[in-house]
Amino acid sequence: MRTTIGIGLLGAGTVGGTLLRRLVGDHEAILAKTGLDLQVRRVAVRDPAKARSFELPAELLTTDPRAVVEDPGVDLVVEVMGGREPAGELVAAALAAGKPVVTANKELIADRGAELIELAAERGVPLLFEAAVGGGIPIIRPLSETLAGEQIRRVAGIVNGTTNFVLTRMTEEGAELSEALAEAQRLGYAEADPTADVDGHDAAAKAAILASLAFGVWVPGDRVDREGIGDLDRIDVVYAAKLGYVVKLLAIAERVGEVVSARVHPAMVPVDHPLASIRGATNAIFIEGPSIDELLFAGPGAGGEPTASAVLGDVIDAARETLAGAQVAPRIRFGEGSLVDPGSVETKWYVRLDVEDRPGVLAQVAGAFGDADVSIEAVWQEGTGEDAVLLIVTHRAPERAQRAAVAALEALEVVRRVGATIRVQSDGP
Repeated sequence: MRTTIGIGLLGAGTVGGTLLRRLVGDHEAILAKTGLDLQVRRVAVRDPAKARSFELPAELLTTDPRAVVEDPGVDLVVEVMGGREPAGELVAAALAAGKPVVTANKELIADRGAELIELAAERGVPLLFEAAVGGGIPIIRPLSETLAGEQIRRVAGIVNGTTNFVLTRMTEEGAELSEALAEAQRLGYAEADPTADVDGHDAAAKAAILASLAFGVWVPGDRVDREGIGDLDRIDVVYAAKLGYVVKLLAIAERVGEVVSARVHPAMVPVDHPLASIRGATNAIFIEGPSIDELLFAGPGAGGEPTASAVLGDVIDAARETLAGAQVAPRIRFGEGSLVDPGSVETKWYVRLDVEDRPGVLAQVAGAFGDADVSIEAVWQEGTGEDAVLLIVTHRAPERAQRAAVAALEALEVVRRVGATIRVQSDGP
């Protein structure tokens, strides 16, 4: 019985290099445990002469990624080069050639996932991407297999390790955002250009994938309502703690009536909620449903080791399916559906106002909220004298109404400045 699978890698950076070490160094252990003889046949790299953390014969390295896809000795393609292109073209070519593909590329899956999943289904081969969302956290397979029959209501959580590390430092050590981000870069949690993390692009791509799998309606990455942490002020992290909250960047996908909502934004999470205790670069994802109530998946969400572990798990799964010789059906089928208008999603808001400290100010502020049909849950005042700071938490109201209230506040003469607006997580994760 055939047990050998030829592996071709597109990329050998942090994740690819770690995966290669595992495939080569743990070859006998994998063979003993799974019966699979996983043989590295070709690896695409930018610079074959570069010093690397793994040892491979020079003839296995190539600068032409197409050569990996077209190599007749490669039975399974692993894409860990990142980016939309040429990764998308190469993955499509591999699938079209009837070769299974494993990828950790959340940007690609969020952008072209529906198309590539359909192509994989047409060819009857696996397209697996467990590492694209939670790094080392198994979340794709539970959503698409174990919980395929569950009427999931919501998937929400912390899916970006860089921003969670930054927010942890701001919360626990009083660091400014720039200081915490610089530390994340020194420790290797953040890239030299951290824009994708700080502005929420990374989390939005993951939210799109989670929403698509949870609800069976494909959600493109560019349709996720996105807000990052770039404008977050340390003082609001301090005020959040005084009010009993911790600030986290959340990715939320939920069914709202007959439509689907997917969004990413900073949120004030109650200190007694499990997500509030998720520290450092750790990720955590909640799934809510009528039968399961709440499930929590947590663990390392970034880095070469945990991500490579998830990729290796997919490689083993895809290899088994390939050797079985049967046509592989897609794990999730995507039907028709629509996305909610972000302005209609109901949320609670925290609003920080710098105001004149004189009689009648609170009445004018309350009037601005009332005119927008937003009711106030609580108000706190910080400081006295000529100016004061008002901290306001609203009741749930449509985003459109909350924004209208803020616009009205900005027009008030007694309001010096709207210092911050942050959603408040009020129910569910």
